[in-house]
Amino acid sequence: MWIADHWKDYEVIDCSNGEKLERWGRYILLRPDPQVIWKTQKTDKRWRNLNAHYHRSAKGGGEWEFFDLPQQWEIHYGALTFHLKPFSFKHTGLFPEQAVNWDWIMEKIKKAGRPVKVLNLFAYTGGATLAAAKAGAQVTHVDASKGMVGWAKENAAASHLADAPVRWLVDDCMKFAEREIRRGNTYDAVIMDPPSYGRGPKGEIWKIEDAVFPLIQSCCRLLSKQPLFFLVNSYTTGLQPAVLAYMLGTALKQYGGIADAQEIGLPVTASGLVLPCGASGRWETI
Repeated sequence: MWIADHWKDYEVIDCSNGEKLERWGRYILLRPDPQVIWKTQKTDKRWRNLNAHYHRSAKGGGEWEFFDLPQQWEIHYGALTFHLKPFSFKHTGLFPEQAVNWDWIMEKIKKAGRPVKVLNLFAYTGGATLAAAKAGAQVTHVDASKGMVGWAKENAAASHLADAPVRWLVDDCMKFAEREIRRGNTYDAVIMDPPSYGRGPKGEIWKIEDAVFPLIQSCCRLLSKQPLFFLVNSYTTGLQPAVLAYMLGTALKQYGGIADAQEIGLPVTASGLVLPCGASGRWETI
């Protein structure tokens, strides 16, 4: 498992009975997590001294209960700064487990010793974009949500990356990739964090099991003659890490390199366990 264990501003304090107790900077949140099917004694007093609690509804979805939480606050990961706010379906605008991939991305770019162009698809609020830009890469950031792209720009400005060479685009990721192929544009690295399910602007259905491999194949056609890496994240239950490695290894066979995939996770302070948080597949040149 690849573990995001370098955080100072974030912590999974404890987990029990379908919920995780987290510290986001100075604020304590309690949010549901379907992986947590065990129970603990809940001895930490912060279980009872929350800033906010997201209650999941038996009918689906849920709602926040706020005690003492600002509308927006920020946390830091190294030189990166992220604006956070509670919004739909329990999220805060950041997936802290992805820090293990940010570290890997930055290391790959810095060690390349050459200019690197990165394509980040389904780029959300820009964690991977900021990591790549901070390491010196030129980044194309693509997400279908105008609000998410705006949020990512705010994070870039807060991280002193407002003037970094980042192209911010609100677009359908599959269609953008197809247009880039026709334009003849290439990239040295590709990052993607596709959803399990979604609908396009014209009602097109995205289902990861059907659509992700064709998208990976399309993006392989966007790779430069000296590709550096290809990263695919998945939070889809049932899509095992090995499947990500097989897809990358198959699609990128012509380039050589190596493909690997693991669960990604966050350490839990109270128990010493590691909370699984999805999976990542990585292909890299040797």
